[in-house]
Amino acid sequence: MNKENAVSTGASAGDVVVVLLAAGAGNRFKEIEHKLLARLTATGPTILEQALTRALNASLGPVLIIIGALDEAALRADPALARLLDDDRITVRHNPDWAAGQATSVQVAVTSAAALGADAIVVGLADQPLIDVIAWQQVAQGLGPITVATYDGRRSNPVKLHASVWGLLSASGDEGARVLMRQRPDLVVEVPCPGSPADIDTVEDLHRWQNN
Repeated sequence: MNKENAVSTGASAGDVVVVLLAAGAGNRFKEIEHKLLARLTATGPTILEQALTRALNASLGPVLIIIGALDEAALRADPALARLLDDDRITVRHNPDWAAGQATSVQVAVTSAAALGADAIVVGLADQPLIDVIAWQQVAQGLGPITVATYDGRRSNPVKLHASVWGLLSASGDEGARVLMRQRPDLVVEVPCPGSPADIDTVEDLHRWQNN
């Protein structure tokens, strides 16, 4: 079987690793704290805590958090987040090249998932705390080499990447799997999902969410 055919038929419903990308500096969030440590409400969870809780509650398998600008000690400074990180299902991996773009964090995730013997990774962003548990589950069940969530017809996260396409992913840049999806639309299966893919990049984004 040639390589192209192997990729296009390589989908599997086997073991998956959930990946939450949390490596960026969040420079557009003009506050003292990193945006992932900002609270969604005055007494509620941090952005990262909620995103991570929903990824865990999907009960799909091991969860990798890929960090970069923030180290693990900074995450554990929040007591609720520290307790969550003690869950045996969670592994934190540092991406030393995080400043080179999101694609480098995906590469760290792929390497870690391969070491675990996974068939696929299901990738989401830590600054998208409104991704529904069902969205994680539906994308994980997708049989495309690349399965992507859609919301009202628009693609967003999470995205499932079968092991057969890992070698085709960009090694640098800030687009993760989007470059490959543009180059190889034949590999992509869309799955309509509930919830919201809204990301929180700025203080204004957070305030809009709080006021809705």
